[in-house]
Amino acid sequence: MQFAPPARVRRKPSLTPMIDVVFLLLVFFMLASRFGLDAVVPLPLAVQGGSYEGPPRLIDVSPDAVSVNGRPTSDLVAAIAPLMEQPTDMLILRGSDGASLQRIVDVTEVLEKAGFTSIVLVE
Repeated sequence: MQFAPPARVRRKPSLTPMIDVVFLLLVFFMLASRFGLDAVVPLPLAVQGGSYEGPPRLIDVSPDAVSVNGRPTSDLVAAIAPLMEQPTDMLILRGSDGASLQRIVDVTEVLEKAGFTSIVLVE
């Protein structure tokens, strides 16, 4: 008569070493990677405070329109030109509620391409 050996209870594998390895890899990649590079938008913004001379030149940027001194305009450069004595005269750019940053950057690029070099961004 042959007796079967007693059934062994199977042990479940321990997950602790695998979890340790995953955390070590996580720490390694966090320390070895660069999380984000600061992007610089090259805008011709006036950094120093200066004196303001001449007629008012306030450009309001809204999501769907641009206005100069409160008057909506479709051609920004043509509306600004009579108010400017020199291209270095200060322009004040103000974003209205709902205007995205990209919209303000686009308007600033239009002004820069037209040759205006002193732009101040206000709230």
